[in-house]
This record gives sequence, structure tokens and C-alpha cells, in this order.
Amino acid sequence: MRASQSRQKSYADQRQKPLEFVVGDHVFLRVTLTTGVGRAIRARKLSLRYLGPYQILRRIRPIAYKITMLPKLANLHPMFHVSQLRKYVPDPSHVLEAEDVQIRGDLSVEVQPVRVEDSQTKQPQGETVRLVKVI
Repeated sequence: MRASQSRQKSYADQRQKPLEFVVGDHVFLRVTLTTGVGRAIRARKLSLRYLGPYQILRRIRPIAYKITMLPKLANLHPMFHVSQLRKYVPDPSHVLEAEDVQIRGDLSVEVQPVRVEDSQTKQPQGETVRLVKVI
């Protein structure tokens, strides 16, 4: 029994990487029901598995970190176990530029079409309906 446990421990030790972060690193936060994050944002079948990236404010212990939180997650405690965090590797392609969009008073947006891709005419139940695919 001891030989089997020793072998299992050696396999686990080879695959396990110690995660450590420093203040200022960015991490993703795992969304699970056990951490309370899932309950705060209503975790569903197709919801995100990770939120973030968030910045680490303070290292409490090698296994506990305090991170910055969004206002919508203000009801959660800001300290998390290292198992709930995942390292964020910065990539310039992750930065999205926001377009200058003018929003009307009725919260609608005017979008100019680029070109007409395809046009069809259908006649369901005796009515003539023209379908236009616009890019």
C-alpha cells in the first residue's frame, strides 16, 4: 500500500506546478459555484469560465492573493486561493479599439451599409417579400 501511495505521490508531484504571483501581475478569476463568483453573476451552461484580467493588489500568503474587483462583483470578498486564479499573459492583440458610435435618445445606433451582397424575392402565402443581404 505504501509503495502504491509513494508512486502516486511522485506522479502528482511531477505534474503539479507551484503557482506564485507578484503584486502587479494580472490574473483571470475562475467562475465556479463554490467560490461564490458563479452565484454573483448567475453561472449558466454557456457562461464564461474565467473573468478578468484583474490586477493583484497584495499577496497574503503564497496561496492567497487579494485582487482588484469590478463594482458588479463588490459583494464578493477580494481574496482568493491560488487555485481560483490563472496567470494572464499580456498580448497586444487582446486590446480592442472602441469605435466612435453615436447613440440616439431611444438607445438605437445608426449604421451605414457598406455594400449589398445578395438580393432575393420570395412569395410566401401569396405575398411578395424582398430579402436583401447587406454588409
